[in-house]
Amino acid sequence: MNTRTPLIAGNWKMYKTNAEAVETAGRLVELVAGTSDVDIMITPVFTAIDPVCTVVKGSRVGLGAQNLYWEKEGAYTGEISADMLVSAGCQYVIIGHSERRQYFGETDETVNKKIGAAITANLIPVFCIGETEAERESGNTFSVLDKQVKDGLKEKVVEDIGSLVIAYEPVWAIGTGKTATSDQAQETHKYIRSLIDGVFGTALADSVRILYGGSVKPANVAELMAMPDIDGALVGGASLDAESFSRIVKF
Repeated sequence: MNTRTPLIAGNWKMYKTNAEAVETAGRLVELVAGTSDVDIMITPVFTAIDPVCTVVKGSRVGLGAQNLYWEKEGAYTGEISADMLVSAGCQYVIIGHSERRQYFGETDETVNKKIGAAITANLIPVFCIGETEAERESGNTFSVLDKQVKDGLKEKVVEDIGSLVIAYEPVWAIGTGKTATSDQAQETHKYIRSLIDGVFGTALADSVRILYGGSVKPANVAELMAMPDIDGALVGGASLDAESFSRIVKF
């Protein structure tokens, strides 16, 4: 039986000034106040983390960041460490999002270092993996995911990654309006769980939460969440509006 608590995560990407972020977060807190049995996370831009933390404190809404750097401190202009995120009130951090891989040179190796830094600081890593449209069409989905999972978690031990969340986001479905069918998504989630089982054992495979990301909306979330290996959603565009995001939370 699946006893994993669903996680509905909102990735706000590069949207919202501090005032806009505070307004959206405040409205979301009101809308999800009666919700139980589901974890909720939002990830504002770095500059809005502190004011949003004040708004969500003591509520159902958890706070995350969209990225971090793997060193604790140093001469790394423009970067932010795990400890800095914790001190600003974060519980989660997104690592290896496809946009970071596509535009900012993120690799499986840097993802691995970032996951290590998050774990050391007691942040919950939301580890993103996924294939492009070309990779799916050439039948390479599983081999791509196999490499991303094994390289991203290389030299990690079960005890360290107990809190890990994996987010499967088919790159071809992000912001495109295309969504994997619920059966396609389930097949891939089941494969990812079997990968974790093979590398880390059944206990972690049974407990790790695997989220689906890629044009999740109020209209399609219930069908996705009905699948046995889908434990939540990493939501982009639809998370920017408190009303639509709260409807996804209440799937």
